Order: sequence, then structure tokens, then C-alpha cells
Amino acid sequence: MSPSPARLRHVPQLAAILWSFTRDTPWLPQVRSRRTDLGLLTKVVRRGWVRLIRDGRGPAGFIARDGARVHAIYVHPRARGKGLGRLLLDDAKSCADRLELYVVQANKPARQFYAAQGFAEVSRSSGVGNDESLPDILMVWPPHKPAPEKAMT
Repeated sequence: MSPSPARLRHVPQLAAILWSFTRDTPWLPQVRSRRTDLGLLTKVVRRGWVRLIRDGRGPAGFIARDGARVHAIYVHPRARGKGLGRLLLDDAKSCADRLELYVVQANKPARQFYAAQGFAEVSRSSGVGNDESLPDILMVWPPHKPAPEKAMT
């Protein structure tokens, strides 16, 4: 079982995986409509940012990544705890020298998962820059590799 590129035909299944978390997490505010989520998923699939992983029932998880930035990683409830999230991150690590992601501070299971995968906390914010306006944490892998510096102009 290995990740593969998502196609437009997968968007409804990817949305179902996303909604299995966002719609069933009491502390997470609902800030986008289903239609908006579908549009965003369509956009990132078209850009080639999404890789999915399947189980015996079809798509079971996905990661949306643009270069070093992991924008999203979700695993369907039926497939959690089976190593699919780790496989998605391992696939991303094999394609990038550095990864970074933001995780909501309230999402303790995700924070523990990322730490177990070698990510380290770099900074915390009040959540001003995220959709939900919830305090978040920037985590990076590998922890000792600094972000590339911006060129001076």
C-alpha cells in the first residue's frame, strides 16, 4: 500500500474523509460550506498537491502538500491507527528535504502523531492566519534543518 496522485474523480471521496474529521470534531468551528470544501479540494487536486492512500474499501486518507508545506493530512475513521498517516508522511519525506505544517493546539492527538513522526515545534501563534482562528503550532521536519532564508533584493 503506497500513496498515489489523487485525480478529480477522487474529490468526493476526499471530501468525505475531510468531513469525517471536520464535521465530527466538537471543538472545531465550521467555517466553510461543503461546496467551498469541494472547490478547494478540486483546486489542490488539479495543482497536483494531493496524494491519497487506499485500503480495501477505496481512498482511506490523503495529504495535500505544496513543496515543503503540508496543508492537510486526513485519514478516514475506519482506517485510523493502521499506519496510513505515517505512510503518507513517509512518502512526503521521500520527496522533500524539509516539511512544515501547522497543527491546531487543541488537537493533541495530531500533535502527538507529528512528534512521533519526527516533527518538532518551532513556534506558536494565536491562530490569526488560519481559517478557524484557533491557536496553532508550526512544526517542522527534520527538527534541526532551518527554513531557507529569503533572498535579499
